Amino acid sequence: MNSLIITSLEQGLIFAILAMGVFLTYKILDIADLSVEGTFPFGAFVFAKFISIGVNPIISTLMAFFFGTLAGLFTAILFTKLRIKPLLSGILTMTILYSVNLKINGKSNFPLFKYGSIFDLGSSLIVLAVTVLLIKIILDQFLKTETGYLLIATGDNESLVKSLGENSNKYKVIGLMLANGFVALSGALMAQMQGFADITMGNSIIVVALASIIIGDTVKKNSSKIKNTTRAILGAIIYKLIGGIAIDLGLNPNDLRAINAIIVIVFLSYNNFATDFLGYMKKEGGRKNVKNSKPVKEF
Repeated sequence: MNSLIITSLEQGLIFAILAMGVFLTYKILDIADLSVEGTFPFGAFVFAKFISIGVNPIISTLMAFFFGTLAGLFTAILFTKLRIKPLLSGILTMTILYSVNLKINGKSNFPLFKYGSIFDLGSSLIVLAVTVLLIKIILDQFLKTETGYLLIATGDNESLVKSLGENSNKYKVIGLMLANGFVALSGALMAQMQGFADITMGNSIIVVALASIIIGDTVKKNSSKIKNTTRAILGAIIYKLIGGIAIDLGLNPNDLRAINAIIVIVFLSYNNFATDFLGYMKKEGGRKNVKNSKPVKEF
């Protein structure tokens, strides 16, 4: 397999974790959480800090997840306790994390080539595939628990949750913490993959996450057998693979962002018009059947 395609596949798996995190806030809680643009590099810098002081790569990666959940908790406190709008809460957290990320290691770019990484365990592709599968299974099982059901219900019908005597803010906090934990974990894995943590890693990362979710939604659109976590994973892989194939075919890398934006527009348009088109075809088919049907009295 072409090395560029393999790299795209590896990055797609890393972004699959990012997409599963954003799926919790965007699709389940219906919250636009922009703090992920700060949480993604935050996970990378937290990993860099721990690995540089001699901590095991696996524990350093888990610490990135843990500190990511704390960033999500901060956004949740702004949102639920201080009653700041979710969008603004995320922007404020993102802004604060920019300064925090610069202070963690004292520099905007921290090389990691001389340190160990989680990919020392074996093939990067296999390590990432196993990690993504584990996270998907854990997340799917969590969403089947009582807490998971109430988390989903909070996004669907908050009044229903309150009528059950539950505090809906509690589930928003859980959702935001988990989401940002996964995003930070994704950032830590990306830093290990590329060999450095950089302050610009989070730029437009929310677009990548949303594009992955949107593309995933088009996979067997009307099938209820495909879980949303699976859709997020497939969407992230397809998104990165399309970009990798485009560059492999000779596309100028400087044009990649524009191509990515066009990809998102195409899939969004498909999502918006496919349902209307199928509904129209079904309606027209019904009319034809009515016209072709013979009156009962003719028999």
